[in-house]
Amino acid sequence: MDNYILYGITIILLFISYFNDKKKTKQALKKSWKSFENILPQFLGVIMLMGIVLAALNPETVSKLIGNSSGWIGIIVCAIIGAITLIPGFVAFPMAAMLLQNGAGYMQIGAFVSSLMMVGVVTMPLEIKYFGKKLTIWRNSLAFIFSFVVAFVIGKVVGGI
Repeated sequence: MDNYILYGITIILLFISYFNDKKKTKQALKKSWKSFENILPQFLGVIMLMGIVLAALNPETVSKLIGNSSGWIGIIVCAIIGAITLIPGFVAFPMAAMLLQNGAGYMQIGAFVSSLMMVGVVTMPLEIKYFGKKLTIWRNSLAFIFSFVVAFVIGKVVGGI
């Protein structure tokens, strides 16, 4: 129901914008369509990959590997996978929701998403080039440790381990 309200507000605001300045509204719509076209291949690719993985792994397997019962081992595994994976946030959050629906634990997904967003193993060479080796290692190490803090807080709030 909330989605319909947000869509309704968006449409109303779009009409208001259109009546205030037709040219700018058309430009904005063209830019947003171009952004959508650029995002779509990545988004579909990851969603398809997740669909294949979730089809191969039943919810019981997902729960056993990264569910609440996997404990801190599952959290560590998820944090490492998140740290070495390069997925944009707009794809990571729907993927996390799919994993949760299929039996993943909240703490594990918290560690995965936070390390995915904050730790950049793949982008380290570029980061070292601009910030230096010492700062890059410090930043990534602290971000990796912080992903466990995030998992712990989520566990306390949601009632995980």
